[in-house]
Parts: sequence; structure tokens; C-alpha cells
Amino acid sequence: MTLLSIQNLSLSFGDATVVNRISLDIGKGEMVALVGESGSGKSLTALSCLGLQPRSAAVSGSIVFDGQEIVGTREATLRALRGKRIGMIFQEPMTALNPLHTIGRQIGEMLSGNEEKNSSIQSLLDQVGLTHFKHRLDAYPHQLSGGERQRVMIAMSIANRPDLLIADEPTTAVDVTVQAKILLLLKELQQSLGMAILFITHDLTVVRRLCDKVAVMKQGALVEQGKVAEIFANPQHAYTKLLLASEPKGSPLPVPYDARPLIGCTDLRVWFPIKKGLLKRTVAYTKAVDGVTVTIPQGSTLGVVGESGSGKTTLGFALMRLIKSEGEIVFTPENAEEIMLSRLPAFAMRPLRKQMQPVFQDPFSSLNPRMSVAQIIEEGLRVHFPMPAAKRERAIDDILREVGLSPDMKPRYPHEFSGGQRQRISIARAMVLKPRFVVLDEPTSALDLTVQTQIIELLKSLQQKYGLSYMFISHDLRVVRAIAHRIIVMKDGVIVEHGATQDIFERPQQDYTKALIAAAFLK
Repeated sequence: MTLLSIQNLSLSFGDATVVNRISLDIGKGEMVALVGESGSGKSLTALSCLGLQPRSAAVSGSIVFDGQEIVGTREATLRALRGKRIGMIFQEPMTALNPLHTIGRQIGEMLSGNEEKNSSIQSLLDQVGLTHFKHRLDAYPHQLSGGERQRVMIAMSIANRPDLLIADEPTTAVDVTVQAKILLLLKELQQSLGMAILFITHDLTVVRRLCDKVAVMKQGALVEQGKVAEIFANPQHAYTKLLLASEPKGSPLPVPYDARPLIGCTDLRVWFPIKKGLLKRTVAYTKAVDGVTVTIPQGSTLGVVGESGSGKTTLGFALMRLIKSEGEIVFTPENAEEIMLSRLPAFAMRPLRKQMQPVFQDPFSSLNPRMSVAQIIEEGLRVHFPMPAAKRERAIDDILREVGLSPDMKPRYPHEFSGGQRQRISIARAMVLKPRFVVLDEPTSALDLTVQTQIIELLKSLQQKYGLSYMFISHDLRVVRAIAHRIIVMKDGVIVEHGATQDIFERPQQDYTKALIAAAFLK
């Protein structure tokens, strides 16, 4: 029986049509995937099912939910459906959650009228893997990790056991083990409650494992739809074939046999004090990194994997001396002897900064929204390589071409670009300084598969051309396998397993590593 029927739906902004006459049916208890690249109209289609599309959008066609027309209906009718009969998991929980309210209050708002609200809140948190949050209901969204915020968002969306759940990239920001748990939870809810799910994603592995039907969108139109088994076995449209072939593949480029160690650390520790009481005395420590020893040779990539809170990003920042640490950090500058970074005063680090650069996970938050592309890229040049304006202009043009962007984009601002383009700008900002060591912190986690593949190939080509060394931090093990020469697996601030990439994936020794690989659907 059909629960949601979308017929000839179109959305336009002025003369621009962003969703073009799409038709899609979802039956009760069915899980339907909506896949496509950023900008294809997936999220706008989903928002329209709740009447949440932008007010400036002109809508035509029909959306019928359980016999109730959504398009053009009264706001009061829509409010009765939202959150109760139709739930929604938004892609970016930091913007979807209210920063001024505690998570306990926000989940509780979804349970109005429930006499046992507190026990229901805890039950929901248990379901989404936040069993340790019993005493953290007074925490605010900014005090949670990205994965924890996403799980709170999911708890809110399933609080009233809706008939239809719209999940917009619900596992983009979470670890593979958490992803597997969340997906299993959604599947169990679908089966036990007969709940229908519209699953928006760019991860085709998830679609293959969980969904009943799949619909493929490109530039606002549905180009192909049908049963998952049929579409994956025999795709008809060229775009569908492209998506299926776009998962990161291949292996890292070979490292010269005589490559010297570029950077490394011995017994590195980053402990954050836990202070309590009126005088804020230190009562304990959070051991974010606890006795880590690694070495990264010139021209190689070290993959760092593990769950949120395992210390991956802290390790990368500590190696670059961006946070305080204890232990030895050794760096070999170009044409110079090795230097003990851990013994240098802060002012002595400045000349070395150009040789070690970070690329952050979310380019939208790491790029200054008030600066143009040209200003963003030239900022480092002004500090580290003073030069005439004309030469600086040429350097900016050259690096933009190298990362696959046009120099004509220089006057534009970050909000005018797609996610993949913004990440290329972030890479250009780092690479324009010709660094030797780059820390890549989840650089592809929020990108479509086709864009992920492009970014990985770009990073490989830059590594080969300039002999770069990477620390590649990621929870996506498929991406890590395509670029890393060696891998360390971190848990609770320590390395639990390390070795060559092929050995780790084919012969993992630790149960934790096996769980990560299994959760990533690699085995």
C-alpha cells in the first residue's frame, strides 16, 4: 500500500527549475533510497514532503501522504504531521539543533504529553548508542562531538515512532561503527514498526545493503528508479553507471625505497585536565593522546583511523605543534638536519609553518566567509613569501588551475561554491605554500562519491608531483585504503594496531580493527 506518492513535482526559483517533474512512490514499511550528487535536488524534494521548502520556491505537482495532500495545504495541518507522523533527520545537526537549549530539553520537546518523559529520553538515547548520556542531558550541542550530535538528532526524529522517516545523509559525520549501529537501528525500526524510510545518501554501499528501491537524481530530474538488486546488477542510465563506478578505488602511489623520515613522534602525550570545585582544581585527565609513537617518511601517507574521540585529530594537531603536548616530535626541514620541534619555543615555529599545513574536515566553516577566494589563498603567501603583487597573482592562478578550479573564480566567496569546490579551495590554500607535510582531517567525509574520487586523485597527483607527506585522518576506511601506505588504528588515545595498508585490511589482528572493517561493509 502506498504511503507517500510524489507526482510530477517541480520546484523553481524564478526562471531556474531545480526539481523537474519527478514522480516517486513509497509504500508502507518500504525503504527507498534517493541518490545523486550535491545540487541534484534530493534535499529539496525531501523538504517538500514536509512543506519545508524555501518560501521563495514555486511548487507544482502533488505530494500525497496517507491520503493527505501536502502541496498547498494549511500550515496547521502540516504542523500536525511534522515530527509525529513524518520525522526527519537533517544532514547537519549543528545547524538543526538549537544551540541555546540542552539536548535533554530538545528531545523532551518531541515527547510532549508523555508522562514518563525522562525514562523515554534515556530509552531513545540508549537506542542510538548514547548509553553514557544519562548524566549529560544538561549538555549543549556544542559540547558534543559530530557523531554524538547526529545521534541526538536521530533520537529526536524517532521519538514519536513516525509512519515515514526522511533521513537526509544521516550517517555522513559519524564513524563506521556508529554508522553500522544507526543503520541497523533504522532497519529494525522499519521492520518492527512498519515504518517507511526515504533515505537520502551518496553512499551506494549503504543503499545496496539496506534499501528496497533506489531512485537516482541528476540536475533535478529522476533519471532511473527501480528495485535495488536490479539497478545495481543492470543499470540503464549512464549517470547511474558513473555513480556505481565512483567508489574510491586503486592503491597509493609507490614511495621511493630510500625515502627519509620527514616527521615523527616518540611517546607523544596530550592530556587535558578535568577541573572541579570552586577553585577548579585538577582532579583527573582526559588522555586524548597517550604515548603514541609514529614516523612518516617523505612522500608517503599515513592513514589514521578510529572512532570519534579516539585522538586522531589531536594527534595531527600535536605533530604540527598547534596544541601543547609532551614527548619528542622530530621534523626534517628541506635541505636541513632534523629539528626537535617539541623543544622549540613558539616564535621559532613560525618559519616552519609553511612546510606543514592542515586541510580541515568542513571547508565551509574553515574558510572565512568574508574573504574572496583570492584573499583566502594569498593570506599565507603574504605571511610566508612576501613578493610583488603580480607574482602573487600568478601563484594564485597557478594553484587554482592545479586543483581543478578556474582563476576566474578568484573574486567569488565560499558560499558561492559547492562542497567539493570549497574543499579544493582549502587544498589550494594549503598547497600554494609548497608544504612538505599536510594533515588532512576528514577531507572527503561530507562529499559525494564522484567528488570523493576526484579529491583523492587530486591529492595523489599533488603528492607525486611535490613529494608530499600526508597524515590522512578519516573514518571512511574505503577512502583510506585508496591513498594510505601505512595505517594506525587508534582507540582511546592509543594505537591498538599498525602496519602496511594491505596487511591491515587483509589480516587485521585486533578485534577493534576487525569491527571497524566489518562496519565499513568491507568484509
